[in-house]
Amino acid sequence: MDIGAFIAKQTVLFCPNGHGTFRSELLQSLVPKNCTFGFDFIVEVGFALFVHSRSNQEIMAALATKNVFLSEREVSYLGRKFIICLALAHRQSQPILKEYLADRGGYILHVDGTCEGDSPNLFCGLDGISELVLDAVKISSEKKDQLIPFFRGIKDRFGDPRALVHDMGKGILNAVAEVFPDTPDFICHFHFLRDIGKDLLLSDYTAFYKRLRKLKVRSTLKQRGRYLGQKINPEIHDIGRIDGIIQQGALHSIDFEPISDIIVYMLVQWVFEYPSQSSGYGFPFDRPHLDFYRRLQEVYQILGKFKDTGMDKKAKRPVILIYKVLAEFAENQRLNDLAKDLEVKSAVFAKLREAMRIALPEGKDGINDNDGCSDMKTIKKRVTVFRKWLPRNKHREKTYAGMITQIDKYWEKLFADPIPIQSPQGAVAVQPQRTNNILERFFRDEKRRGRKKTGTASLNRMLKSILANTPLVQNLKNQEYLEIILNGCSSLEERFLQIDAHLVQQEMARNTQNKDKILPAIKKMIKDVKFTEKISKLFCPC
Repeated sequence: MDIGAFIAKQTVLFCPNGHGTFRSELLQSLVPKNCTFGFDFIVEVGFALFVHSRSNQEIMAALATKNVFLSEREVSYLGRKFIICLALAHRQSQPILKEYLADRGGYILHVDGTCEGDSPNLFCGLDGISELVLDAVKISSEKKDQLIPFFRGIKDRFGDPRALVHDMGKGILNAVAEVFPDTPDFICHFHFLRDIGKDLLLSDYTAFYKRLRKLKVRSTLKQRGRYLGQKINPEIHDIGRIDGIIQQGALHSIDFEPISDIIVYMLVQWVFEYPSQSSGYGFPFDRPHLDFYRRLQEVYQILGKFKDTGMDKKAKRPVILIYKVLAEFAENQRLNDLAKDLEVKSAVFAKLREAMRIALPEGKDGINDNDGCSDMKTIKKRVTVFRKWLPRNKHREKTYAGMITQIDKYWEKLFADPIPIQSPQGAVAVQPQRTNNILERFFRDEKRRGRKKTGTASLNRMLKSILANTPLVQNLKNQEYLEIILNGCSSLEERFLQIDAHLVQQEMARNTQNKDKILPAIKKMIKDVKFTEKISKLFCPC
């Protein structure tokens, strides 16, 4: 990059006695064999794409200011080459990485996958102690047969983990049992709670949402809210004065008449602020449609009080306008019955959340919440109390039979004792993280980068095109890992120079094969206007 574009004339020397050919070491240190762009370009584009989440167009524009002009295809090509070089450096550093993990007392293997639509499943294995990505693979599904080679590969390269943490997927459970039969195996508390909550609440929540949507209160209320909003003029209405009246908590009829439109408008907007009540955990921890219902009910009660006061008709006009919209909804017996059942079950689910001390309603960290300060013995004791309380009467025992079965089924995999390990600081006890949120956060960051780069919400295409080893980029944040893969080199450019160019080319060829691409010969045949007619004759030559 410091030279810019140049044409090199290289003198290749050869030995007449069969000792091979000799090329310019300086040129080889600048540019990979048979390539146009230097090692520094590979690293520059790789960091821009995968660390700084720049789009192809942004990278092209930044390089153009340095009088270097790349096409979008060249940016993508250099990005793939960066990942392949990094993966080869990771693979070649495996013995040192294994020693590094062993010196820290071993590793705790967290595994999880992510996919979207019909995209492949990007499945990752990560050490919960160092938070290093150990391996990643793209598979069509999380079935046992596809996961066993992945687990065996990690076992062969890094040895047996001290423990495993994962969700309750049947394929993962069966694959772990076969590859790591004697390794302590634990279920992620967050995934456990999420699955048990979905089983308990999903059918009721779906029925509740469908009923809510059928009543069409949301669209009608938004329309009326816009009508009230258009009547507000900031140059005429003193919003600061209204805030003062609200803070004082004293409103007289003389005060209400000129500001009734604004007060009611604010109540409507408050209803639509219901997503702010969610904590970022997703369903079933967050139930935004139920929050919307609660806010509607509260505003309905407030407007009912205003409506029954002795204020004049003009002041009451916006109150009645919104009250009538809410009345049909708030007094709908079917909706209220569904909400009541949902509230009861939600309270039971909240009781289990409290017992396990994870994804608590008052938490605001979303999946960043590991609640590492909770003692496992205390959690086990709380869950034991909850398990005994749940079937206290026949109705509860029948309603929550599925929850009871799930708790009993995974009981032994839920509560991990501290694992004694030998660390550089001496003998210590490591408590396996009781959630897989470390990987949830990792996938969330990957998706955020994908959305930032592509500008689209759907990640289906990104997950199809992304190289399986892309998650290794996250390891570059770890200075100790960087020193390991550099293997004495001063930079990644210098390290990539040490990698056999033939290996890189082989990996590039293997990873650029598009398995979804139609072969040219097949494409030619199916474009034939008489294609189906010819196929039919194969089965009915007459």
